[in-house]
Amino acid sequence: MTEAQTEITADLVRDLLREQHPDLAGLAVREVAGGWGNQMWRLGDELAVRMQRMDPTPELQLKERRWLPVLAPRLPLPVPTPVRFGAPSERFPKYWTVMTWVPGEPLDHGSISRGAHAADTLAGFLRALHVAAPAEAPIATDRGAHPRDCTDGFETFFRAVVPDDIAADVRAVWDDAVAAPAWEGPPVWVHGDLHPANVVVSDGTLSGIVDFGDMFAGDPALDLAAAWVLLPAGTATRFFDGYARADEAAIRRARGLAAMRSLFLMLMGQNGERGLPGGKPHWGPAGRAALDRVLRGV
Repeated sequence: MTEAQTEITADLVRDLLREQHPDLAGLAVREVAGGWGNQMWRLGDELAVRMQRMDPTPELQLKERRWLPVLAPRLPLPVPTPVRFGAPSERFPKYWTVMTWVPGEPLDHGSISRGAHAADTLAGFLRALHVAAPAEAPIATDRGAHPRDCTDGFETFFRAVVPDDIAADVRAVWDDAVAAPAWEGPPVWVHGDLHPANVVVSDGTLSGIVDFGDMFAGDPALDLAAAWVLLPAGTATRFFDGYARADEAAIRRARGLAAMRSLFLMLMGQNGERGLPGGKPHWGPAGRAALDRVLRGV
């Protein structure tokens, strides 16, 4: 079995804990469904083990180790915070990290019924996150750019999944985002991957944010796209009123990026229906619902 094919099991997780963090080895280990680049295992009631799986480099985990302890104390929602580091070894030649567990249900398996509360909660979280980042903060590599620099990705998703009856409307939203002025402020902290599997809900509203592996310093518009990707219809205006920092250009960029993220979710759903690796059948309906919200602008 090659390194890339190493099977991650509960026994392996326990063995690694015994080797490197024996005081945690007696806690119950339970697999968490989902995940692609990393695989998650519950560790007792309050911790989780994040195992590098398909990610080709440890960069994303190392980024979380470095920066989440800096960001977490000033964020108004629970986020996973590293508490122990696992080093590559003969038993498992990749990185793994013990982190705090964020309770709740992933939104791609749950729902938001308290839309106004969720809009206010997301606005407050992003206000707290979107502050000027230090010079040594990571920068975006393959995401987070102005929509005009993301046209290849958009066109790929557009050709794959956009129904003919809404193609012109989707194209108009994207073209408007491409034409919007660029971000002129200082680079701010951006989560970079706010989609339904990376937020958790409880009691009908947002209760936590997870998976910060794509965080970067740059234009906040990618996170602002969550107004349509995550929130129920009719709450985007409330979100932007609460956020209170997005000018017209930022909203135009965010709406285009929300369209692209919606198409990505639809493509992942299509891949899941076809049984392709990494596909998520239940993401298709979530993506189409988000796209409908984008087109209605609400």
